[in-house]
Amino acid sequence: MSAPSAIPVPSAPPSYEETTGINVNYPHPYPVPGPGQNPDGKGTYPPPYVGQATPAHNPVTVQTVYVQQPVVFYDRPVQMRCPSCNQMIVTRLSYDSGALTWLSCGGLFLLGCVAGCCLIPFCVDALKDVDHTCPNCNALLGSYKRL
Repeated sequence: MSAPSAIPVPSAPPSYEETTGINVNYPHPYPVPGPGQNPDGKGTYPPPYVGQATPAHNPVTVQTVYVQQPVVFYDRPVQMRCPSCNQMIVTRLSYDSGALTWLSCGGLFLLGCVAGCCLIPFCVDALKDVDHTCPNCNALLGSYKRL
């Protein structure tokens, strides 16, 4: 047989109002308007706090910043925004002789193409370096080096 406990067991958990400390004996769920206030609460303003500064109406300047991803140049035209003239363009290509062109020429010369055939790489754009320029402002935007 067990001895009865002296601690009373509550019949139900406490209510929300009891746990949050809300005064359940408060007669009105909302504050009653004071003298000089509209009963619906419209058109009334709370009293200003001591030390509260009135907000200054400073104009806000909004600046749009375009962040451009790094452009990788190859041997094909690239559509991009020109950093010089800020226009959307498709780059213009120009071909210049580079290291691959000269190495191809030297290799053909060593293989016996002495009668001018070793100069063929200077006529092939696929062996030359590529410069990308803007068609509007002619600014050099980037280069693609074969080697």
